[in-house]
Amino acid sequence: MIRIRPARIKDLDVVTQIYNDVVLNTVATLDTEPKTIKEQEYWFTDHDSRSPILVAEEDGLVLGWASLSRWSGRCGYCDTSEISVYVGGKYRRKGIGRSLVERILETAEEVGLHTVIARITAGSESSIRLFESVGFIHIGTLREVGRKFDTLLDVHLMQKVFDN
Repeated sequence: MIRIRPARIKDLDVVTQIYNDVVLNTVATLDTEPKTIKEQEYWFTDHDSRSPILVAEEDGLVLGWASLSRWSGRCGYCDTSEISVYVGGKYRRKGIGRSLVERILETAEEVGLHTVIARITAGSESSIRLFESVGFIHIGTLREVGRKFDTLLDVHLMQKVFDN
């Protein structure tokens, strides 16, 4: 049985492994260099109750993670976050990403966020379908703003606005 829970510092090795696999092998992130544990420790400690990190685990094994991050350091954006979700390669397409997204959106609403933004690189159609299915709408496309694997890539912006 898959359990969604808040991430702990001891999860950071697996969280980093999952992310670095995505960095090296997909366009789901436009990071091009793997993250070090030291970098990820800083990232982890920068999250709080309004910008949580959740993990999906089964039998003690972390299968994927999701986070909310501040959209901007400017105070006027305090009710807006950006969502990220990554699932380990052999666990994809099993509903784990959906479970993580649904739970972190519940958390976003519980902590009083008004808007959640998703940036999805062109070529990630399954991510677009996932976010549409949980109420995100397409609000625009940034043309050729990213470069990965020697290719210029568009980034789609999607947004979910809560009624609070």
